[in-house]
Amino acid sequence: MGRIELKGVQKSFGTTEVIPPLDLQINDGEFVVFVGPSGCGKSTLLRLIAGLEDTSGGNIEIDGKDATALPPAKRGLAMVFQSYALYPHMSVRKNIAFPMRMAKMSPEEQDKRIENAASALNLTDYLDRKPGQLSGGQRQRVAIGRAIVREPSAFLFDEPLSNLDAALRVGMRMEISELHKKLKTTMVYVTHDQVEAMTMADKIVVLQAGVIEQVGSPLELYHTPKNKFVAGFIGSPKMNLIEGAEATKHGATTIGIRPEHLTVSTTEGEWQGTVGVAEHLGSDTFIHIHGIAGCDPMTVRAAGDVAVNHGDTVYLTPDHALIHKFDAAGLRMA
Repeated sequence: MGRIELKGVQKSFGTTEVIPPLDLQINDGEFVVFVGPSGCGKSTLLRLIAGLEDTSGGNIEIDGKDATALPPAKRGLAMVFQSYALYPHMSVRKNIAFPMRMAKMSPEEQDKRIENAASALNLTDYLDRKPGQLSGGQRQRVAIGRAIVREPSAFLFDEPLSNLDAALRVGMRMEISELHKKLKTTMVYVTHDQVEAMTMADKIVVLQAGVIEQVGSPLELYHTPKNKFVAGFIGSPKMNLIEGAEATKHGATTIGIRPEHLTVSTTEGEWQGTVGVAEHLGSDTFIHIHGIAGCDPMTVRAAGDVAVNHGDTVYLTPDHALIHKFDAAGLRMA
């Protein structure tokens, strides 16, 4: 249960093609994240899978059956949106029960599923409260609970944490990941936040302008990005991309080095620059260095207690074994 396959799926709005034909396989039980910049087509692709948008071409198979023409209710999927869409006059219990009541499920089965979902989501003590009495994170858990009780073959999440503050986002990120491990159900998750993608996914699908740039595990994308776009998108802070003479020395059009693969010294190194902004985060310091040819500014990830100040002259040395090389087309070189 929960295997989704896209074969030549394409979407156009009028004469504008937003998703060129693409193929993608999502295996049973996987946590797959669609990630990319705004307007890259990730939410549209999710809506095509859900049946909320009609395809302009290609086929969508769910558990081996052609679901391309099926309405959303017949696909066996449950979607969780950015908006909680809870009924404010209903209790948490009744909000979670709503899809089961519409399906005319027996009261006994409803109670059983509500208790199971509430237990999984730490909502047991809140079942008799109204949504207005809950925090944003709790309300999002209620929305997830409403999806869980349908016992779908896969969950579809469309930027579900966007309305939460930073601390709640981190907490909910962990809760959704734990939930996936408990339920062992396929989850497809859309986000523009690559940190969410890296920390939650079994498999990441990186999109740009409706095109799949790369599919792989978080560490595959981090260590072996297929092209410059993926290299610059995956990783926080993003990879430094260097052009010009320094890249030519390595036989490439562009070279990349991650901020954590640079060492900084006040006395010696391969590249000399001037400290601009230094972001002190406690455990780490992100230093933005100006004056490095082909990459201005260059970002360095250093220890939290590194002693540098605005305007200091510093020297950088890359770990040569971890330099990425890209050709004129922006593709990874061996």
